[in-house]
Amino acid sequence: MARQRISKDVKLKPLVAWRAIRKLFADPDDTGQVFIIISALSGSGFERLFRRVESDEVGRRVITRHPEALLEVLRDRQMLAGLPEGSLGRAYLDFVNTEQLSADGLSKASEQRAQVIDFIDPRAETLSTRLRDMHDLWHVVTGYGRDLVGEDALLAFTWAQTRNRGIRLIVFLATLKSLQMRHFWVPAVVRRGRRSGLEAGLLPAQDWEALLVQPLTEVRQQLGVEVAPEYRPVWSDDAVVARA
Repeated sequence: MARQRISKDVKLKPLVAWRAIRKLFADPDDTGQVFIIISALSGSGFERLFRRVESDEVGRRVITRHPEALLEVLRDRQMLAGLPEGSLGRAYLDFVNTEQLSADGLSKASEQRAQVIDFIDPRAETLSTRLRDMHDLWHVVTGYGRDLVGEDALLAFTWAQTRNRGIRLIVFLATLKSLQMRHFWVPAVVRRGRRSGLEAGLLPAQDWEALLVQPLTEVRQQLGVEVAPEYRPVWSDDAVVARA
């Protein structure tokens, strides 16, 4: 029996991606363009990731949840503040407070995604939404910062986990931009992020709501995530990668 399709159209949309890239170059803070690029170049890659998650016992369970179930938990700062010191949830709360972020920031930026991809299977929409909401959790677990080098390395980690062509393109453009800025140490940091993503467990399939209460050190060990090495951070309004 043929598997049910998870979206109406899996064709690559290079022109859509190219227009988004041009807008992103013009305004690197337009994070919504990042989501358009990722969606436009997903093709069949997202379905392959979906099948991997679906075949995982935990992953199969979490993709049946409401698409914004994880977001709702991450919004609850009072609950996060009540978690034990050293837990993933407390580390996440410290991270968003320090960076002056909100759990809704990426949600608002991703609204344009619906213009590019139309899901049939509600579980696929849940996985896509959870991937969006995992981003800052992955910052915490990997140790990569929100500076340009850290974002580039984390996106390389994310590409290794998801194999999304759009993410790979953004990593390439960001790394190229760093070389143009004479930041010649950046490619090594990015390669290490990619290697870490290849060696780690399947993070999209994890029950992040349950992991929040666990010690961060144990979460890293459980998922096989290598902590980011020390690197020289770079902040610039001219970089290709928007600070999501």
